[in-house]
Amino acid sequence: MPSGNSVQQTGISKKLSPGQPGTKRYMRQFGEALVCVRYRTHPETATRYTTVEIVVDEKQRPKPISPGGIEETTLVAVTVAFGEVELRQRVKQAGGKWDQERKVWLLPYGIARKLGLHGRIRKLRS
Repeated sequence: MPSGNSVQQTGISKKLSPGQPGTKRYMRQFGEALVCVRYRTHPETATRYTTVEIVVDEKQRPKPISPGGIEETTLVAVTVAFGEVELRQRVKQAGGKWDQERKVWLLPYGIARKLGLHGRIRKLRS
């Protein structure tokens, strides 16, 4: 096995995707875990190294959180004035629910953002 320092000094001369000629042996060995095969050459010694990239672990990550730190599906309170009939209809059509007690519309943050209501979002008091 080469020392790690030698391989780190190499440049990639060829990168192959699974299924291309030169990868079949590694496909048999690593199967679906194979991501790519790389051929690297040391600039001073002209030594060629074959490296493989494989998947060694797979985990489902949580959905990304929006820039404001609120998930797209989090219910938010949106204020719509009594006289804003057209806007109220758009909120209703988007699935908004009226909260009589708090006098706000509740809808998912992602929908509120798409409707351009970001500035109307209010904190919900528990």
